[in-house]
Amino acid sequence: MPGLLLIDDHPVVREGYRRLLERQPGWSVVAEGASAAEAYRLYRAHAPDLVILDLSLPGPSGIEAIRHIRQWDGAARILVFSMRTAAAVARQAFAAGAGGYVSKASPPRDLLDAVAGVLRGERAMSPDIARAIAQDEIAGGRAALDGLSPREVEILGLTAAGATVQAVAEALCLSPKTVHNTLSLIRSKLGARTDAHLVWIALAAGLVDAPASDPSRRP
Repeated sequence: MPGLLLIDDHPVVREGYRRLLERQPGWSVVAEGASAAEAYRLYRAHAPDLVILDLSLPGPSGIEAIRHIRQWDGAARILVFSMRTAAAVARQAFAAGAGGYVSKASPPRDLLDAVAGVLRGERAMSPDIARAIAQDEIAGGRAALDGLSPREVEILGLTAAGATVQAVAEALCLSPKTVHNTLSLIRSKLGARTDAHLVWIALAAGLVDAPASDPSRRP
């Protein structure tokens, strides 16, 4: 019987798709959590057959959770279930070790099909994610973030969301010097002229949500 681990910081959302998943014959939710740290701890405690997680979590994001779990267990099967539909974000999730990616705008059947596919060891995507990646490829737009490692993307995302170097260091268990040096490397890789430009690149790639007041202005 496949055991599933759900990671989402909204209890109502977890409740909804726990009920959906447990209506499927043989599927069981063995644990639930609300953060990247809980994802890692619960994975080690319960050894689930599949982790279903959001990317937008308090503190370190789901990308960090994927990376951390896969470092501990290279065979871990992980499915992202997120509101983020940018091709660059999906590719980073796959680079970190995810086996599937489904947007929360998808119908329930897409989530169930993806769960079944990843449990079989297949790569699975909801149609809108597959379309976003295909369109980006056709446009020749291999996003700037593709040149970054999952750890660099995590640091960029936290920084673009407003975290200080000290806060990023504490969230990712790194030294402030390491975070500072990594940010310098990220600026160099992305050709960012200023910190504001760095934030704009993260916004344009869909790595973080745009401010409600000015979602698209470039510095």
